[in-house]
Amino acid sequence: MQIIPAIDIIDGKCVRLEEGNYDKVTLYHREPVDMAKKFENAGLTRLHLVDLDGARAGSVKNWRVLERIAAKTSLVVDFGGGIKTGKDVEIAQCHRPGQRRHRPFHSSPLAVLAKLADRDHRQYRRQE
Repeated sequence: MQIIPAIDIIDGKCVRLEEGNYDKVTLYHREPVDMAKKFENAGLTRLHLVDLDGARAGSVKNWRVLERIAAKTSLVVDFGGGIKTGKDVEIAQCHRPGQRRHRPFHSSPLAVLAKLADRDHRQYRRQE
């Protein structure tokens, strides 16, 4: 079994929503990088990072948080929230210092494909 902690982000801060309600936000840490480092220092190797602003807006918003966590930790980051287009997938990629090539974040490929397919299906239906 592998434990994968999650950090939900709104306005660049660590939050929790009560039952998914954006009107019921609890701030639990101002600096996501510090939180990610705490997980890493506890021996964890993965992190699930959710861009709640992106999920709400329909496009990636907190990519800088993602970039900072990738640069300052060695965690493997699963990223979600607002990834709906090929451009969003590109935004959710980062160059890690000291590495020769781009290393994409581990957003769920199936989730990305499902969202793209759903969007394309809705656009196709509107044209009928």
